[in-house]
Amino acid sequence: MAYRHDAQNDPSNTEIIAQTKAAMLPDELLLSVAGLFKVIGDPTRTRIVLALNKRELCVSDLSTVLDMTKSAVSHQLSTLKQNKIVKSRREGVNIFYSLDDQHITDIIELALTHMKHK
Repeated sequence: MAYRHDAQNDPSNTEIIAQTKAAMLPDELLLSVAGLFKVIGDPTRTRIVLALNKRELCVSDLSTVLDMTKSAVSHQLSTLKQNKIVKSRREGVNIFYSLDDQHITDIIELALTHMKHK
């Protein structure tokens, strides 16, 4: 339950507002965080991220797992890569994709835990 402070003339209200404003993110960081969730918020990209949460996969394997064309998967991977959500590595003719770092894995795991929580 959220704390609600209704006394408008209470000096502590001014202090609460000042402390809360000071704790707010700078606009640039706020937009970056919102952008991360916007990119992951697309259902197709979420499916890709969830698939990559377990292991790295190439475009061909992802397209089979997700029942999508290679072109569609590649397009979404490009967006995810531009936003530093996935990274790639080349092995021969194949390019394998994985989550960019442990932070992305943690975000996904935390989101899954939150959604399964009762």
